[in-house]
Amino acid sequence: MKKILSALLASVMVLAMLAGCSNQPSASSNPPAESNPPAAASQPAENNNNNESTGGKTITMWSMWSSGEPQANVISAAAAAFEEQTGVKVNIEFKGRDVNKVLAASLEANENIDIIEDDYKRIGTVYNKFTYDLTDMAKAANYDSFSYACLNNQSIKWAGYLNAIAEQPQIGGIFYDKDAFAKAEITAEPKTWSEFLDVCQKLKDAGVAPLAQDSAYCDFAFYHTLVRYLGEEKIEELDLNGGWSGTAAEQAAQDIIDLVKAGYFVDGAPDEFPSSENKIGFGLAAMVICADYVTAEVNNNTGTQVNWGLFNYPAVDGGADNGAAYMGANSLAITSYSQNPQEAFDFIMFLTTGEWGQKLADDAHQIPADSRNTAPADLTGTIETLQAAESPMTWCAGLSANADIKDTIKSLCVELFEGKYATGADFCAALDALY
Repeated sequence: MKKILSALLASVMVLAMLAGCSNQPSASSNPPAESNPPAAASQPAENNNNNESTGGKTITMWSMWSSGEPQANVISAAAAAFEEQTGVKVNIEFKGRDVNKVLAASLEANENIDIIEDDYKRIGTVYNKFTYDLTDMAKAANYDSFSYACLNNQSIKWAGYLNAIAEQPQIGGIFYDKDAFAKAEITAEPKTWSEFLDVCQKLKDAGVAPLAQDSAYCDFAFYHTLVRYLGEEKIEELDLNGGWSGTAAEQAAQDIIDLVKAGYFVDGAPDEFPSSENKIGFGLAAMVICADYVTAEVNNNTGTQVNWGLFNYPAVDGGADNGAAYMGANSLAITSYSQNPQEAFDFIMFLTTGEWGQKLADDAHQIPADSRNTAPADLTGTIETLQAAESPMTWCAGLSANADIKDTIKSLCVELFEGKYATGADFCAALDALY
């Protein structure tokens, strides 16, 4: 009988200790760190998903990564560390890149999901009615102080409130070889078009082709120039209705034609991807217009380690949107019906900030979601460019609005970089001929 009573008393003591762990106060004003683990918020008993192995709670995350990928490995390790520190189990389901094909229907059916991971625009526009308002929790975590306003503002614009936390920010612009710039005695990154032309000439005089260009990205490269002159809304209007001739699009096209005529593109451009961008790794070209993943592509493809830098696309005289930069993110959101939203938010902060946020940046070779962390060496300048960007630019969305002709427009952009148009007016006339 004494043995039975002793066992019962021991069980009561264990349950009391676990209950004490589950009733800690919610997240403080500082982001979670390993030395100060995120606390689990109290929830009514009927709302808790029980984790029988720890006596705590369980939250479920659907990830866009596949098991074995660097991101997936970090997320799994972070989940294990989070459970050890908080008693909250994180069940990760790695769905792969096609998660978007099943996510909307699963959310509609209120499947057992607390955290979703996908492109931040889909989270903001497709899934927003299923997402939790993170405004108050983000404010308590002082999220604005270490995140990127440009990404947060887009989330708020699409959903009407902050509904996503960036996990993998992305930035585009002109990535360049710092050693090539040093060889040409270029000491400052160009900010205006005239300064950019000076840089191109100095590189050419130093024996390095200024620009690489693959055909796969010709529309993306030209889109940068178009946005400077027209802004994205006007581009979309023209894409849908025509009327390119007589607009600033003629000057945008003329700028590209002038680059071609000046001999500022490396031999063979526009090449088949990734032949042209690889020429940066071989020391034959200095700059390329692309997104941040180009650095890893070139390094891996050529077996070299380019000393990368980044600057935003240069401003043009009288431009409509000189501050825009391409940006995006794979992001995390909490379902509106989650039974444990505070625990879910705490895990998101645990994963994307501090030690684990840095590990994501290092192991997955990406821009850190926590601006206090450090970008990989070949992504130097990406944090600063994201922070300074005044407005986000999409990936050619304005040139893709008209589905019937978007592929033809991309082909015309390739022809533009091939030098097949004598003037910008000729190029715009070719565009208008599509309508």
